[in-house]
Formats: sequence, C-alpha cells, structure tokens
Amino acid sequence: MSMRFSAMLAFSLMATPVLAAGGGGSTGTDTTPPPPKVSPMKCKPGQVAKVVMKMGKKKTICVKVMGSNLDDRDLYHQGWVLAKAGEYDWAIEVLSSIKNQNNADVLTMLGYSNRKAGRFEVGFAYYDQALALDPKFIRAREYLGEGLVAQGKIDLAKVQLDEIRKISGTGSEEYKDLAKAIDTGI
Repeated sequence: MSMRFSAMLAFSLMATPVLAAGGGGSTGTDTTPPPPKVSPMKCKPGQVAKVVMKMGKKKTICVKVMGSNLDDRDLYHQGWVLAKAGEYDWAIEVLSSIKNQNNADVLTMLGYSNRKAGRFEVGFAYYDQALALDPKFIRAREYLGEGLVAQGKIDLAKVQLDEIRKISGTGSEEYKDLAKAIDTGI
C-alpha cells in the first residue's frame, strides 16, 4: 500500500474520555485515553475517518481534515495512530487541526511527529511547550530523551531519565523505554 495515497488508519468513535484542558500525566502516569479499539479504515493523506449516519446506520467515511467537524479527542486519536504508523507529516496535519493546542498530549505528539520526521529542533520546541504546561508529563520527557539519544546527547537524555525516575519510579513504561534507548544508543 502506498504511503502517499493511503494508509491503514485505526479509528473508532467509541466512548472514551475527552482530552483534559491541560494535558495528561501530571501525577507521573499517563492519563490520556488509549487509542480506541481499532477498525481499519483507509483514508488518503489530508483526510480523517468520520462516522456518519446513513439510512439509520453508522458508516465510516473519509473526509478532509479541515472542515471535518471532528472533536479534539477524535482528531488526537487519529493523529496518534498516524504518528505511530510513521505517517509523520499527515499526523502533524491532523494534530495541528485540533482546536485546543494548549494541551500537553497534543504538543507531545506534535513533537514526536516532527522529531521522527527529522525536524529535531521543532520537535524539542513542542516538548518544551508540553513540559511548560506539565513538568511531570513523563511521556514528553521520554520522547525528548529519545530525541537526545538520537543526536548522541546521552548525558542530556540521562537527565530526562532521572526526572522520570523522580516522578514515577523505575517501573513506568516511559522509564524503561528511555533506559533501553540510552543503553542501546537507539
């Protein structure tokens, strides 16, 4: 399947909590709802999946990101799925259409997408914004640390690892993932 023309977009408009106004993870644990259970939907770049009622039945269709009238939660989930699938520029387009940009989760995923697309400084700026909103947001610290590892700045990555340890201990997924990245240099 061509990345340019279509991608598997995991999506469902199941009832999940809406993103908080600030961001998740203020206690050192991730409070962002997990991505919804998946039902595959193929959309073209610049589009998102939307559930509509047709003849009394729910149907999922692809619509342009701008003007989709999807709520922030649904746009966040679709942006998250796209970013994790390696569709970074498409994810940025979807995440940038979220109305509440003053959200640590949104800023972190924008940072992740830009960093993974090779725009490290842009990604780091988004992580800084997320951490300004919520200094204890360990996912932002993990991704920032991973970016620092990718740049060979292991000492600075270890600072982020230590911050995660102070916030959530050594048992969190974020701590373990960043520790592994530091150990392997990846």
